[in-house]
Amino acid sequence: MTNFIPIFPLQVVVFPGEDLNLHIFEPRYKQLISECFEQKKPFGIPAVIGSELKDYGSLIYIEEIAATYANGEMDIKTKGDKVFRILEVIKTIPDKLYSGAIVNYPNNELEGDQQVMKMLVTKMKDLHAGLQVKKNFHKEDHELNSYDIAHHSGLTLEQEYEFLQLTMERQRQEYLKRHFEAALPAFDEMKQLREKIQMNGHFKNLSGFDLK
Repeated sequence: MTNFIPIFPLQVVVFPGEDLNLHIFEPRYKQLISECFEQKKPFGIPAVIGSELKDYGSLIYIEEIAATYANGEMDIKTKGDKVFRILEVIKTIPDKLYSGAIVNYPNNELEGDQQVMKMLVTKMKDLHAGLQVKKNFHKEDHELNSYDIAHHSGLTLEQEYEFLQLTMERQRQEYLKRHFEAALPAFDEMKQLREKIQMNGHFKNLSGFDLK
C-alpha cells in the first residue's frame, strides 16, 4: 500500500504508540498542523540525522491542540502510528508551504517473546534506578512492548533509527537486550542518559528540516 502524506522532518525518531508533544512555530508547519487537525488526517515525521533526511519515519495523529498563541504558534499533543518508508519526496505542493512524500508501510510483526519482554522491563527498571529516573508508562508491565521502552532506554538517535527499521518484535527485543547488556555497567555515563530520558514528554521546540 502506498499513499501521499504531508511530512514534518525532524531530528527525532518517533515510535508507534509513542506520545509526542511539540511546539509549532514555523509558518509551513502551522499550516500543516492546522489542516491535518481540521481534516482529522495524519502527517509523517521522517527522521533527520546528520543533516540528512532518512527514508523511515512514523505516521503521526494529532490528539489535541493544547494551546494556541496570538502569533499562531501552537502546543500540540500527538501519537505515533505505523512506520512508513519514503519512496519519493514531493518538495513543492501547490498552495502549500510544506512538503510531502509518497510512502509505503512495511509489514510489522508485533508478537514477541513474553519472557524476554519481562526480562527487558526488569533491565530497564534497573537502568532507571541507577539513573534515579522514574517513568510512568500508564500501562501494566505485561502490556509493554519494545516500542514502549525503547525511548526510555538511553539509545542514541542513530540507534533509535536502526531500531525503527526493525520489522519484527523479536528483532527489537534482541536489540534492546544487547543495548542493556552494554549500558548497565556504564554508570559513568548515566548523567547524560538521565538528561535524555527526562526530556521525553516535554514540548519539543524543533526546527523543521529544509528540503531545498
